[in-house]
Amino acid sequence: MSFSLHRTAEETQSLHFKASQASVISLWSVVHSQYLLRTNVPTAVLVVAAEYYPCFWTCLDILVVFTDLPTCLLCVCLTGSVYCEEVSPDMTTVPALPKETAYLYARFNKIQKIGNKDFADILTLKRIDLTGNIISEIEDGAFSKLSLLEELSLAENRLVKLPMLPAKLTTFNANFNRLKTKGVKANAFKKLSKLSNLYLSDNQLEAVPHIPENVRTLHLQNNNISDVSVDTFCRSNDTYYLRPRLTEIRLDGNPVVLSKNPDTFTCLNVLPVGQYRR
Repeated sequence: MSFSLHRTAEETQSLHFKASQASVISLWSVVHSQYLLRTNVPTAVLVVAAEYYPCFWTCLDILVVFTDLPTCLLCVCLTGSVYCEEVSPDMTTVPALPKETAYLYARFNKIQKIGNKDFADILTLKRIDLTGNIISEIEDGAFSKLSLLEELSLAENRLVKLPMLPAKLTTFNANFNRLKTKGVKANAFKKLSKLSNLYLSDNQLEAVPHIPENVRTLHLQNNNISDVSVDTFCRSNDTYYLRPRLTEIRLDGNPVVLSKNPDTFTCLNVLPVGQYRR
């Protein structure tokens, strides 16, 4: 790449002085700085810098490709994975992610909200772990484009309702939130045909939500569930219906006496953990 710049001797001397100042800052540091593309360095200074440092534009091209480098300076970025755990008390939003991110671990920060644009361009995500933040709101379409997402943890936050969840989820964890039954849509899990592990313990749910057929592990302990019926896990109109996959159910810590409805669990291979008092 070449440049043509007509200038007087005084201008040249001034530009060389400015370029010298840039070199004092260390051009390498500037190239790797998260603020390079936001600096107000005059174009002419960059021209002189390019004349003195042949690798300048190559380095700049690399930075343009990795426009998400600021996150990778703040967090730890490995191939396809971003670790932003306990990064800073000031991390209140989802960090900008490299385009090919498949695994995000942003646990124990101060993220407050998840918007529709936070993951809109990161379609390669397979796992998101936001455990231990202070998330109280998630826009309904925040995860809708993540067709590859298999594992999502929103545990230990402040959610009062759940957003729309992507269809390929195999594990969903929302333990230790503030969820009530009215905050969980009737079909919230219905279409999640691959869901295997569902964790909703330590919330304020008053009823058991619809549980998809493939679920194997169901944790609902320490909620406000007071009643279960034949249709909670089985089907009242089909006495031959079986659910062999559902092998772990926890309902302990709820104000429900499971022995009140002995026919409720006839389709299961195991009984839920909970109270069986008469």
